[in-house]
Amino acid sequence: MNFEFSAEERSFLHDVEKFLDHFDTPDVMDVTRENMAQLVDTAPRKEFLTKCAEHGWFGMGWPKEYGGREIEGVYEFLLNESLARRGAPQIGKGVGIVGKTIIRHGNEKLKQEFLPKILRNEIQFAIGYTEPSAGSDAAAMKLKATRDGDGWRLNGQKIFSTSAHFADWYWVGARTDPTNKHRGITLFLINMDNPGLTVNPMPTIGDETTNSVFFDNVYVSDDYRVGELNKGFQYISEALDLERFTMFAFAPNEERLEELCGYVATETRDGKPLREDPVVRQRIAQLVTQTEVARSLCLRFVAKSLKGGAAPTTDASQYKLYTTELSKRLADAALDIAGAAGQLRVQTADAPMRGRAESTYRWAVNYTIGAGSSEVQKNIIAKRKLGLPPNF
Repeated sequence: MNFEFSAEERSFLHDVEKFLDHFDTPDVMDVTRENMAQLVDTAPRKEFLTKCAEHGWFGMGWPKEYGGREIEGVYEFLLNESLARRGAPQIGKGVGIVGKTIIRHGNEKLKQEFLPKILRNEIQFAIGYTEPSAGSDAAAMKLKATRDGDGWRLNGQKIFSTSAHFADWYWVGARTDPTNKHRGITLFLINMDNPGLTVNPMPTIGDETTNSVFFDNVYVSDDYRVGELNKGFQYISEALDLERFTMFAFAPNEERLEELCGYVATETRDGKPLREDPVVRQRIAQLVTQTEVARSLCLRFVAKSLKGGAAPTTDASQYKLYTTELSKRLADAALDIAGAAGQLRVQTADAPMRGRAESTYRWAVNYTIGAGSSEVQKNIIAKRKLGLPPNF
């Protein structure tokens, strides 16, 4: 595996960084929002991504017949990492999860209706997998879809749908065959203005909003069914491999580490430079080493993805598991090293590291749950990578 980028790739990255410098304002980019910085939830952030789309940076790896440029996925990776490092909104859900699944499995109507809008950044999506009794076990979802003429009636509930309060369309998995757990789920696209759809906001400890979404006899035409009947779990599994990578970028961990190292390099404790404390030095050395491991796992996923076909499942799980657990270790270290002052809220004027210690600590546990918990990733690795039997 080549750890170096080509001259063309470095040139592209240079152009992206110049573009980001021009738009680097607090209403567009904010690393202190942690993982929610990727949301396109305000007018300035939407306008920024529209500018990205106008540069031809949406769907760069898509087939030309659907408006893409058919260039290697490494360019989308470089763009996504640059956006994540700055705390800018990202292209992930529409281009990555929804768009790529529609290209692979959607009917012609869905391709014609949604793909051009995604490429122009005219549409935002919420993802509806999780339910109160179906968290990391997506195959246990119970939202019921019942045939009704040329369409379906949906009844039930989704939870933790983070973008549902501003999204235009809902990407939803529903139970169409109650007799088959893994082959009884179907994917649908539902307009968020659909009668019977109720969005209830859920404030979180991370100062952001997620949502519960209730379906009361919601009708959706069969034209908006994604792919084949009862194969939704297979499509969701493919999309989750992409989500585990694109929605949990490597760059924010590197940025958090740099902030911590900057603090250690300049602060004193009991009149002595903090950088000379042997315990602190050991902790920093461990985190730097672990961050390089995360970088290697990240680049390995990219390298294998470039070979074509579906995303490499076990590599996505290894990367997601290691990187999100590293987020927790970075948060723990920042709080430990900053001491009591590390508990000051984010953006407090005199807080160490702009209060990143406490905000990352509050958010880091969420990283290990979203898109499949750490326990789920370990099971995937054990079964598909190590060949261990069920109930090992």
